[in-house]
Amino acid sequence: MHMICRQAPVIPVLVIEDLAHAVPLAEALVAGGLPVLEVALRTPVALQAMSLMARVPGATIGAGNVMTAKHAMEALQAGATFATSPGFAHSLIDCCKEHGFPLLPGAATASEIMQLLDRGFDLIKFFPAAATGGVATLKALGAPFPQIHFCPTGGISQSNAHEYLELVNVACVSGSWPAPLELQKAELWGDIRQLAHQARQLNNGHHRSAANDEHHSAKVE
Repeated sequence: MHMICRQAPVIPVLVIEDLAHAVPLAEALVAGGLPVLEVALRTPVALQAMSLMARVPGATIGAGNVMTAKHAMEALQAGATFATSPGFAHSLIDCCKEHGFPLLPGAATASEIMQLLDRGFDLIKFFPAAATGGVATLKALGAPFPQIHFCPTGGISQSNAHEYLELVNVACVSGSWPAPLELQKAELWGDIRQLAHQARQLNNGHHRSAANDEHHSAKVE
């Protein structure tokens, strides 16, 4: 999961209602600089969408809102390469470990973090971030848990994401703002690509800045 989270500073959380939107949505986000995509298991077409999006060059597709071992196996079979959960269940952890399926489990309290640390996790989804104290809470958790990195989600937007990404214990953030449902419905893929590009500009030291990306591309060419 560490390698996945270091691909970009933002992981878009995607709610897909129309299967026809899956591929152009993934293409727009990847073109905008966000290759890691989390498809929430909240709609009837989510698993099919994952299968289609997994074929988009450069895309790394994960399943979000995974709560049970059954969810994990369905996502794995659909082509997801990782799973995220708003919390955790030991049966879910056991299933993912058994099948070598990277999992980003969720926690909101020190006790939950201790349980996940005991299960071998050092990268955790912090959810719901804003409602659980946001940046201040993550700063406070950094002292007793210096070995833990977080991917905060919940209440994060382009305007406040940098506050989280400046923290040394934040590996990346996730949120739905790079691909809002209204833009998907209107099929405004260029607008989504631009939102992804703006999100890519965010940098916390774990990821190359957009300027460095362009410099690297120029050197390669």
